[in-house]
Amino acid sequence: MDSDQSNLPKHVAVVMDGNGRWAKARFLPRLVGHHRGVEAARKVIKACSKAGVKCLTLFAFSSENWRRPADEVSGLMSLFMTALEREAEGLIRNQVRLNFIGDRSAFSPALQDKIYSVEQQTQHCTGLQLLVAANYGGRWDIVQATQQMCLAVQQNTLNPEQISETTFTQYLSTAAYPEPDLFIRTGGEQRISNFLLWQLAYTEFYFSNKLWPEFDEQALQEAFNEYAKRQRRFGMTDDQLQTSAGS
Repeated sequence: MDSDQSNLPKHVAVVMDGNGRWAKARFLPRLVGHHRGVEAARKVIKACSKAGVKCLTLFAFSSENWRRPADEVSGLMSLFMTALEREAEGLIRNQVRLNFIGDRSAFSPALQDKIYSVEQQTQHCTGLQLLVAANYGGRWDIVQATQQMCLAVQQNTLNPEQISETTFTQYLSTAAYPEPDLFIRTGGEQRISNFLLWQLAYTEFYFSNKLWPEFDEQALQEAFNEYAKRQRRFGMTDDQLQTSAGS
């Protein structure tokens, strides 16, 4: 992948949509689509790492996905475990640091242990930072941040008058990472589905009609090319941006 570093998003967030529809169109079980989705994720992780993206966040399982059929949820939990076991060595080899965001308490103890284990194995890696959002919801993130702040106020470690947007951000699950520059959703849907609600405030959106198992390095490059054409104003005018760039 050949990207202009000056116009490359530092943090890319992705809703990997369309696994089930990809499988259904081929008269295959939905879980086959999810397995193919893992393969697509591997390609995108590798491509982002090669291009020089600093952080990649993948929406793997939302807090609403528990409503899916029980056999599909069970299959996804098994797939998470298998993927972690299989991908750990490759992540380390490619210097990819893995961290999970979301409420992992709902997962089985075995899966929680595996998540923690792979996180620890990759903490020394200095390349791409990979965030996997699992049992995650943007509203959950805002609520848990608010709860933490309320507790800090009760413990007299936080003054309510000092609470600002910056303070609030420090209590989110993504506090250690920059806000996304580019949001990608595959599958033709044009919504964010309760993903990173606070963090996407000034993010550029890109929607692809490709189903996630079909999303490859070329499709990612097309998203990067589109991003490079955008002018991010952050509330300023074009003239202000030009003056800022020239100073």
